[in-house]
This record gives sequence, C-alpha cells and structure tokens, in this order.
Amino acid sequence: MGAAVACSHASPRDRDLMPLPAVSDYGRELTADQQVSQVLNRLAFGPRSGDVARVRQMGVDRWIARQLSPQQVPDTAAEAFLARFAAYHASPIELARDYPRPERVFEERRQRGDTSRMLSPTDSMAYRGAQQRAGQLNASLLAVKVGRAVISERQLQEVMTDFWENHFNVDIRKNGQERYYLSDYDREVIRAHALGKFRDLLDAVAKSPAMLYYLDNWESVADSAEPTLMPRPGSGIGPRQRYSIVAAEMMQTAGAMPQRPRRPRGLNENYGRELLELHTLGVDGGYTQQDVINVARAFTGWSVDRSKEQPDGGGFIFRPRVHDAGTKVVLGHVLPAGRGIEDGENVLDIVSRHPATARFIATKLCRRFVSDTPPPGLVDRVAATFTATGGDLRAVMWTLTTSPDFYSRAAYRAKVKSPFEVVVSALRAVNAAPDSTPRSAQFVAQLGEPLFQHQAPNGYPETGESWMNSGAILARINFGLAVAANRVPGASLDRWPDAAALHDAPRAAQVDGVVGAILGGDVSPDTRQILLSGEHPFLARADSTGGAQPMREVRNPQGLAQVVGLALGAPEFQRR
Repeated sequence: MGAAVACSHASPRDRDLMPLPAVSDYGRELTADQQVSQVLNRLAFGPRSGDVARVRQMGVDRWIARQLSPQQVPDTAAEAFLARFAAYHASPIELARDYPRPERVFEERRQRGDTSRMLSPTDSMAYRGAQQRAGQLNASLLAVKVGRAVISERQLQEVMTDFWENHFNVDIRKNGQERYYLSDYDREVIRAHALGKFRDLLDAVAKSPAMLYYLDNWESVADSAEPTLMPRPGSGIGPRQRYSIVAAEMMQTAGAMPQRPRRPRGLNENYGRELLELHTLGVDGGYTQQDVINVARAFTGWSVDRSKEQPDGGGFIFRPRVHDAGTKVVLGHVLPAGRGIEDGENVLDIVSRHPATARFIATKLCRRFVSDTPPPGLVDRVAATFTATGGDLRAVMWTLTTSPDFYSRAAYRAKVKSPFEVVVSALRAVNAAPDSTPRSAQFVAQLGEPLFQHQAPNGYPETGESWMNSGAILARINFGLAVAANRVPGASLDRWPDAAALHDAPRAAQVDGVVGAILGGDVSPDTRQILLSGEHPFLARADSTGGAQPMREVRNPQGLAQVVGLALGAPEFQRR
C-alpha cells in the first residue's frame, strides 16, 4: 500500500477552489502497472512514448494532482502547434470580418437594390470564395481539437474539455453564425472552466453566443401579455406592427435583415428546457413544465449583439426591452417582479446548487471515467463532494479518480473508446506529430463521430453499445492499419521509438514488443494469434462477403507495420 498523498496547487484561476485532501491507495484492486494504464487511458487519451515510465516514477496520485492544475504543467509543444492557427486565437468579430458568411453576398445585393434572380459573375465568384473560406475556418477548428489532444501535456484538461463540450453540445451547422464562436467557446467558455467551479462554467455557457444561437435563446422575447423593463416598441399600435418593430430591433443590421422583418416567436423554451434536462438537473430532476416556462421567461433578453455596425460576431448582450419582468417561480423559488438580468443569474444559482444537479453531474462523470453502469456508492460520494465544495470540479475529480472504484478490476478496460478517443489514442500510441490538416478529424467522422456536428443537444453517447457493431469494428481495424501504413498525416513508424529495435526482429519478438508498448503487456490468446498470423477474421469475412470496407486501400501492410496496425484495431486497444 502506498503512502498518503496530499496536494494543493494554487494558481490565479484556482484560488477559490478547495485544496485536495490526502489519499492512500487502500482498497485498489489493480496492480501498480494496471493503475498506471488505467490513469493514462481514462484521464488522458492514452499514453505517448515515455508516459508510462514517467507516471510510474511519479506515482498515479501525484500525476493526477498535477494534471488537476493544468497551469502548472508546461505545454510548449501544444502551444507551438496552436501558434499555426491564427483563426483559433481570433475574436468572433475578427473571424466574421475575415470569413464572411456566403449569404452576405445575397444580402449585399438586396442592399444595392438588385432584385435579379441570377448572380452576376462577380457575385458568383464572391459566393464561392466565401464558401471556401467558411470551410477553411471549420477545418482549422477541427484540426486544433484533434491535434491538441494528441500533443498536449495537459491531458486531463483535454479530456475534461471534450467531456464538457459534449455535455454542453452545440452544432456548428446550426446557422451561419456558429462557426465564428466555436473557437471562443472551446477556448474561453469550456476549456477555461473545465476544472473550475461548475457555477462559473454554467454562467459562461449561458452567455456564450454559441449556445444562445444553438438553442435559439438569442431571439426569445417576453410574451405580449407580460410586463417588460422598458416600454415595448410601438406601444399603442397593433400587435403585427409591434412585432415588426421588435424584429427590426433584434436584427438591426443590414447584413442580417431580411427583406421583410420576420415575426419574433415570442418566448422560446429551448434553452430553458435543456438547461434543466441536459445541463443540470437531468430528465428525472423533479422539475415541471411550468418550471421550464418560467426558466425561459427568466432568460428572455439574453441575446447576441447584432448591431448595424457589427452584424456578425457580436458578443453577449442583455436586452431589457424584451425581458419578461413579471414574477416567476422556479423550483419553488420566487423570482420577484421588476428585475432584469438578475432573473437568469438567480436561476443559474438555483440549479447549480440543486441536489439533483449534483447527482446528475456525478453520474455522468462516473459513467465517462469508470463504467457505463457506475457504482451507486461512487456516484453518492462524488455527488457529496460536488455539494460540499459548491461544485468545485477539481475536488469532484479528485474524489472520483482516487476512489477504489476507479481502480477496481470491474472498471479496468471496461469502457469502449469513442471514435475521437480511438483516433487520438492511436496517434499518441505511435508518437505521431499533431496533424495541422483536417484529415485526422475526417477519420473521426468516418468512424461515426463528426466533431461539433451532433444535431441534438444531448451530445454523443457515453456508453459502449452506441459505438460498436460489425461495421464499426471493421472501420476501426482499417483505421489502425492506416496509421501503421503511414497514411494518416503526422503518423509514421519512424517516429515511434520502439520501431528501430523491432523492425528486423522475428515476428514473435515484434508481437511481444508491440503488446508491451501499445497494449499494456496483457492481451487475450486470440489477439496474440491474430498479431502472430497477420490474419484477422473480420477482414477475411469482409473480403468474402464484399461488404463495406472503409480505407480498403491501406489493407495488409507487412512486417512490423502489420503488427502495429492490427494491435491498434485489437479489442484491448479499443477499450480504455
């Protein structure tokens, strides 16, 4: 049994977070080597060359404590990679200027009074150019997400950022505005708060234009029967004219203005519903439809600045003129009449402190990091830490990752990797350089998880049965062979330190070396036989049936590349 470890790292962002309590390894069922493997495959996207030895020397608890304060971890390689992407660091306003929406071509034509149905050659060229630039911006964002996960030393922050971006899902395809905000959403909203206070994270998400657009809250206004903080536009005139004036106010930009102001929808419940159901309390959290309505009322006026001077890329703005200032009751709490932005802030306070939120977030974290069916006792302990610390996510993760349940035999290799985890862990396993092209992200999409493109607000699934079927297994095997065959940018066996010693070794020695370096030294007899023979039953079955064969052209590399490729497709590697 190891010695107790107590850790407390302070940084400007962490100064209001609780110190981490001492722990010991009492009750952990995994061996020391298995604990290292468990940590690197759950709290990181798998090991890169040398990581196992470093974590073994440091000890898993000290490694975790260090990762829980990412500002303490030098990350020069990731910073150098990110420096290639000016768009990632640009503000939404700068991106809107440099990557104008293709639709702006039509809007500018209307401003000029051009009502013809055919685009002029100049406008047609401008439209195609804008489409190409929009694609480049999207590709840049995807390359950053994958490449940073591959190379960053702050692995737990990367994993937590991926977790929260899925929890607070937005879809880049929602409208032409989303692409301007996703880099900011990743950088300033999710990543900056991924290991901070949950209440701060919730506030940043609620005010993010990415979320305001995605769940339509930017255009949610008080119903006509409710009082507002300021006189309604066009008081004393008919409702149709009044709605037109409100629409014009909310879309007061030549770039965003349609030919005829469109009628606002009034109260929009999308964000209010998802805040309760998906972001905090959970579907069984005890709220009612009336709570949903009143939460939506509380967030009327939380919008995006789309002024005439800056039609695209504007930031959060509160619009008192369209905020419902009536009395509301949310989960038994009275929100008095006559208030403005305080209504929404009050709702965030209420839901972030609610016991159902503590349990819902604890359950999701335990499902992601321990088991598809998390132990109830562990969920109870993690929820208790969430409540006791006011949603301190560092403390919550410390409770989870130092628990005996995290190091139980039942939890070891019990989680199926998502496509994103498959791609990133495979590239890390062979010591790949980060890919500055969108190609690696395209492999993630081919395996079933196009990044930032989950349409429903519930995000991608966290359980294994959603990812595994015969077609998915075949695609994953083929992807492993593509990596080993140097068909993925940045991946080459020449970069893998173990390759030189194994390249000319006998097949059995190659298998032993690959099993030790990539598969944690422990594989089933079936896996070992596949690696020794080079024959995989799924590949043979696909050949005989003529079924779909993703990446077929890279099949059957020989020698060490074949062993490595089949290892990356092995069940032991597909689980974490």
